[in-house]
Amino acid sequence: MKKKLPSTMIAGLMLAAQAGWAVPQKGIVSTAADRQGMALTIYNDNLALVKDARRVLLARDGNQLAWREVSAQMQPETAQLRNLSNAAGFRLQEQNFDFDLLTPQKLLEKYVGREVSVIRTHPTSGAETRETATVLATNGGVVLKFADRIETGVPGRLAFPGVPDTLRDSPTLVISLINPTAGPQNLELSYLTGGLSWRADYVAELNPGDDRLDLNGWVTLTNQSGAAYPNARLQLVAGDLNRVRDARPEPRATMAMAARVADAAEMQQESLFEYHLYTLQRPTTLAENQTKQVALMSAAGVPAKKEFLLEGENFYYSGQHGELGRKIKVGVFVEFDNKGENLGIPLPRGVIRMYKRDSQGNAQFVGEDRIDHTPKNETVRLKLGDAFDLTADKKQTTFQKLSGTSRYNYVYESAYEIVLKNAKPEAVTVKVREPMLGDWTMVSESQPHTREASGIAEWQVKVPAEGRATLTWRVRVRY
Repeated sequence: MKKKLPSTMIAGLMLAAQAGWAVPQKGIVSTAADRQGMALTIYNDNLALVKDARRVLLARDGNQLAWREVSAQMQPETAQLRNLSNAAGFRLQEQNFDFDLLTPQKLLEKYVGREVSVIRTHPTSGAETRETATVLATNGGVVLKFADRIETGVPGRLAFPGVPDTLRDSPTLVISLINPTAGPQNLELSYLTGGLSWRADYVAELNPGDDRLDLNGWVTLTNQSGAAYPNARLQLVAGDLNRVRDARPEPRATMAMAARVADAAEMQQESLFEYHLYTLQRPTTLAENQTKQVALMSAAGVPAKKEFLLEGENFYYSGQHGELGRKIKVGVFVEFDNKGENLGIPLPRGVIRMYKRDSQGNAQFVGEDRIDHTPKNETVRLKLGDAFDLTADKKQTTFQKLSGTSRYNYVYESAYEIVLKNAKPEAVTVKVREPMLGDWTMVSESQPHTREASGIAEWQVKVPAEGRATLTWRVRVRY
């Protein structure tokens, strides 16, 4: 006597049949063909949140769903599957992340201790013969046990009766779940993954007077996660998130390079908790093993200031040293304020590369520097290099110990001279910065200094065109 199905199940099957749905059997496979939407939120530190929405045909009650084409670097403990159609009564029982991908070597390893068919082809007649063997080992080579002997290597080609369930051709999340109603369901799988990252890159161009610049920002996206993300809604989070680190090594992949540009107005910014969120205003595709660029921001005519800086050391204020250096390099800095109508947005951490046009109108690279996350209204300061035409000779002219019997009550007085030389056809101003330890007092100086901080003295020294200027000072330091 046949057992009757429950009336509720019969009704569900009838509804599915009337709607033209194929009622799934045990073991449902969902691929990218089921996808209804994809969203990516990528963080600075090799981390991304993936939201993969699909429409999947489920049976009532127990289902085993194989969700294919997920990231190979998924953190399975973060995976969460939701039923957007019928949340009530939908619950998960178990999930397994199968990331052991099908290769000839992996297939052979899975058959250790099991039988395979060894197929040989006669070299002249072409006739094939089959013989059964057991795989004993695959470490450093293959060891096969036949009925009457043991051989190493593969004497022909191997035939396998099937592929183990845990060996898949793409990373797959296998989920056992209870579903309240039969039919198509709108599901969303969200998870964190490694292998997706982004960084900001900036290109700036100085005007001829070095007092204004044009700034363009780019987002460089890199996908080494082992999956593709077509037509994804893309968001980027800039900020320093605290993360619990694990020791699990992450697989590496070879990165193929590709680039694509977009309109800068398409990236919109907003605050998110204590970070900043940037949203691309159109879907984009991030292919596997691809690097892509999209525009982040653009600003023209930003006021800028160029500065020449000669910075000293504090060690020579407590000892006798004499000459401190000849042809010392003078650093070149450019700074601008992140404010105003043309700028004034949070700038993510990245590298700013500076260009300037030569006399023929060609943009030439003149230096680069890295900036940290920079809020609105903060100053961006870049060191672009050292000036070719500016040098300095520096020496200690006098040194004496005035008092003290131990290293905690010494009093020293010393004098210094810096000769700044300018080979440019125009006059320049060089900032001289001297860090000083202890309790210090300026005894004498050739021009007034400013105390920028408790341990820093600064002078603005004007150096004539193709000329030189001398700065001298005497200081008393008490430790």
